[in-house]
Amino acid sequence: MKHGNPLLQKDPGKKFITIGEVMLRLTPPNYEKIRMATNFEASYGGSEANIALALANLGVDSTFFSVVPGNSLGKSAVRWLRSNDVHCTPVILSTPDQTPTHRLGTYYLETGYGIRASKVTYDRKHSAFSEFDYSTVDVDALLTGFDWLHLSGITPALSPSCADFILACLKTAKEKGLTVSFDGNFRSALWTWEQARDFCTQCLPYVDVLFGIEPYHLWRDEEDHAKGDHKDGVPLQPSYEQQDEIFQAFIARYPNIQCIARHVRYAHSGSENSLKAFMWYEGHTFESKLFTFNILDRVGGGDAFASGLIYAMMHEYKAMDMINFAVASSVIKHTIHGDANITDDVDTIRNLMNMNYDIKR
Repeated sequence: MKHGNPLLQKDPGKKFITIGEVMLRLTPPNYEKIRMATNFEASYGGSEANIALALANLGVDSTFFSVVPGNSLGKSAVRWLRSNDVHCTPVILSTPDQTPTHRLGTYYLETGYGIRASKVTYDRKHSAFSEFDYSTVDVDALLTGFDWLHLSGITPALSPSCADFILACLKTAKEKGLTVSFDGNFRSALWTWEQARDFCTQCLPYVDVLFGIEPYHLWRDEEDHAKGDHKDGVPLQPSYEQQDEIFQAFIARYPNIQCIARHVRYAHSGSENSLKAFMWYEGHTFESKLFTFNILDRVGGGDAFASGLIYAMMHEYKAMDMINFAVASSVIKHTIHGDANITDDVDTIRNLMNMNYDIKR
């Protein structure tokens, strides 16, 4: 008898893999600050893990590669992913010889409320993921059998070995014909703005689907950087015309890019935001609907946007449906505790995409 996962699509379609660090997340309950907390709610998260989990919940055949310490914390993180239908066969449970500090990265989240914004404190230095020697990984074998690879700018910031590994994965994926998506995901606690721009710009020739317009160099004149970057002066909430101009500059420089998408946030308070998005696809720039909502948990909203767009592209949605589905995925994540968009019903996202809020019976 052939065994399979009944929760995945009957026709699984494209096979997805992503690579990154999974961390323990500790959150004081009831919007408390850390200095007030007497206990913490424990969960797991990380940008790439969030995307793998969201896609798996929607029925996509989704695999995650990471390195975690071979102890109870590392194993618990893997069980969390597997309980959400993510394939974790490639995950390495490291030994103390491989990762001397032998720890799972951790971060603390103070959830914002009203005018008080959320705050993240990292404790991830010398994690097993950052200490591992990735020159020992057979990248070709790791990516064999997959159709889509997703990476982010967080992983290369963790160590020189991580940076070399990500570039090797990008180059190998390009050679093997995988669709590659990339999210710059700048983290100021991990590296400087210039370091991020320098590295992430190296990734662009290998990318098919790009999330966000930073951190990348997009010089007006490659020979004379004094003339500035095409993105200089563009506001955080650009007009359609301003965003279209930036997209066109990216495509002119990197014609390999098939799609660029970025969401735009309007923070009315720590508890109420609005979201919309812009996307360049098949020669046109599209603008999504604007969604306004109350926030239960903001962390992972960008990852939910990325997973929503990946899902919509895999299932060949029309362009406007692609971008609206991606924003709706992000909006729904803001109503869910934890890092990831644990929504296992595509119709729930599509109803929100169509701004249908009626109860479903």
